[in-house]
Amino acid sequence: MKIKPIKTEKDYNQALERLEEIFDAKKGTKEGDELEILGILIERYEEEHFPIDLPDPIEAIKFRMEQLDYSQNDLANVIGLKSRASEILNKKRKLSLEMIRNLHDRLKIPTEVLIQAY
Repeated sequence: MKIKPIKTEKDYNQALERLEEIFDAKKGTKEGDELEILGILIERYEEEHFPIDLPDPIEAIKFRMEQLDYSQNDLANVIGLKSRASEILNKKRKLSLEMIRNLHDRLKIPTEVLIQAY
């Protein structure tokens, strides 16, 4: 097991190749430990070099509604009036703190997504 920091794209690609080779390693084995450490190093490299922005709050709501097979009426039950749900989905009204709390509690949408400007 020869593990080193991932500093370049070449190091990254080599780490990915090795990860693929030992992907099915059992926990508690030498290769299992290597797999765990490589995963951490790769994740850190990807977070630094390939950051992923948070989604738009309204798009996140729409996506979650689709996952839960929610209609606009269902959303209205979460945030208030049906007309308010329509205004939110069409970005004509901002989310209030109470709406954000309800969306987080009932639809399990992370608050850091919902509090973003849009």
